[in-house]
Amino acid sequence: MSNNKLYYDGQCPLCVAEMDKLGRAAGCSVELVDIHALTPDEKLPEKDDLLRTLHLQRADGEIVTGLDANVAAWQGTRYAALWRVLRWPLIRPVANACYQRWARWRYERLYAKSPPE
Repeated sequence: MSNNKLYYDGQCPLCVAEMDKLGRAAGCSVELVDIHALTPDEKLPEKDDLLRTLHLQRADGEIVTGLDANVAAWQGTRYAALWRVLRWPLIRPVANACYQRWARWRYERLYAKSPPE
């Protein structure tokens, strides 16, 4: 049984490729959920918000976003130490800024001209 749920954009080729790798590495420790397959849920953010940045819902219901969500998702894998480097105090602000810039660019490229259905 999965402890965490990671909500990802199943229409983004790069996102899908990473989720394939994560799924193989994490086994059942993370449930990967394509945002486009969701039915509206009052406990989750709006679909557009989910598409703008990565969201991970922990078993206790806490939602973690952005690079923190990505790092948390990889913690049950043999790559955990590599991802934790991104949370080191001197690296964290730079890594967050890079992730936020990439996430904004990805969203605008895929959805700015036509909002997600």
